[in-house]
Amino acid sequence: MRVLVVDDHAETRELLSRNLKRASHGVKTATSCEEAEKLIAFAHFDVVVLDVMLPDGSGIDLCARLRTSRIDTPILLLTARGEIKNRVLGLDAGADDYLPKPFAMSELRSRVNALGRRGPIRRSRSIELGPLAVDLEGRRVYADGRPLNLTARELAIVTLLASRKGSIVARDRLIESVWGEVSDSARSSLEVLIARIRRKLGVHADLLRTVRGVGYMLDGEKP
Repeated sequence: MRVLVVDDHAETRELLSRNLKRASHGVKTATSCEEAEKLIAFAHFDVVVLDVMLPDGSGIDLCARLRTSRIDTPILLLTARGEIKNRVLGLDAGADDYLPKPFAMSELRSRVNALGRRGPIRRSRSIELGPLAVDLEGRRVYADGRPLNLTARELAIVTLLASRKGSIVARDRLIESVWGEVSDSARSSLEVLIARIRRKLGVHADLLRTVRGVGYMLDGEKP
């Protein structure tokens, strides 16, 4: 695959490039939003690995501009651990996945391979699951047209589950994505938030399903 790595930190950029090349990927690098946009405009890439913090702007804003330009190349966003807001914003902007720093290179290669195998997907400004609608631009969730009052973490949970459309998301994967790390306190918090989301869904609470011993899924049809 052809992978574009966008990161202004020389050591990180070289580490990513070297490891992806060892996995037999062709790698180009960029140090800024401007440089990345120029490369993407004139060359095809199978995956973009994009850091959030760049010298001439935000990787999240760059992601949004690419999606507005109908560039559907899968994007893996690199975020600092604990940056919950940036992860939510990244998903809203059209990122396909995100990986909190620091991370194991084996996991990064695995995420890149998974995105490359899946390929581009058709983008939408909203996700609809039966009576539920997730407005990715407005960062709101509606049930039967009624807006739900969700906290930032609740929104992150619903957005991630909705983006998988009926597929199971492993419990620890969900925790890592929303909290930045897997811990006993995060596991306890997740159970509390899942219960809160179900209460806010009201008559549609059973659309948010627990797959015992595995994780959670959000389906548009009641069991």
